[in-house]
Amino acid sequence: MVFEPPPRLVRALGETAPDGGDWLAELPSTAQRAVDLRVLTVERVQVPGGRSSLVMLVRRADGTPAVLKLAPPRARPESERAALAHWGGVGAVQLLEPFAGEGVLLLERLHPDVSVRSLPEAKALLEAAGTLRRLWVEPPVGSGAVFETVAARTGRQAEVMRAGAGADAEVAPLVAAALAAREELLVAPPEARLLHGTFRQSKVLAAERMPWLAVGPDPVVGECAFDLARLVRDRVEDLIASSSGAAITRRRVKRLAESLDVDQERLRGWTLFRAVESGVRALRVGRPKDAELLLEFAGWL
Repeated sequence: MVFEPPPRLVRALGETAPDGGDWLAELPSTAQRAVDLRVLTVERVQVPGGRSSLVMLVRRADGTPAVLKLAPPRARPESERAALAHWGGVGAVQLLEPFAGEGVLLLERLHPDVSVRSLPEAKALLEAAGTLRRLWVEPPVGSGAVFETVAARTGRQAEVMRAGAGADAEVAPLVAAALAAREELLVAPPEARLLHGTFRQSKVLAAERMPWLAVGPDPVVGECAFDLARLVRDRVEDLIASSSGAAITRRRVKRLAESLDVDQERLRGWTLFRAVESGVRALRVGRPKDAELLLEFAGWL
């Protein structure tokens, strides 16, 4: 089989890691080695797939369905492996092999084309929040070398935001508000937990052993409000299109905070920071429509 990376993956790596061409060039041979080593039969490459990895639907030698995922070093696949191992299949997809190698993960097969986004919005938020709650556990002992902290990750992001804040006078006030919110949130954070890191409705897939399980973490250690913040802006295009989008957003912040015992103001602050950071990044890589949606949403907070 020819292992061609999906166009979405090629575009995303071009935006975020223009020097990642070597990994893409070597991907066909890397995929073939991974398949041969595990004696797998490839059914198909998942399309459109993710923005940071190649995902293939495969079968093991005994016929068991599985997923083979290959990710470049910048996607921190070994951090993902460590998080999945720690969760042990509770709330998240099950890791099928413990050993590491070439950024390759062999995972339990879920239903890749059925996420909670297929549900009505209220039900989707409820199911997603319930899945997220199961992931918020104490990080493993000695995990500091494995998992990034919220402070460190957002610190890198904040530096990039500061550097580009002067380029657009309209964006500068939002950037300033987001950076101020981050500084305040880091003063006395609540107890740290292991977080998914990039949680949203499309990251929760239908499964056999549980109704819904999370996939694709970019794990980080920190307060739960940071993890929940990305879920607040799910279906942002629908929010922006609604005449009552701002009110719906404020109600969503309140409802999610109450349902998961998270401080409402802390959730609002992290939602602001993450939306502005994503909007500024979208501007930087040439996605002005996405940036416009995200920054308008951020203005409601």
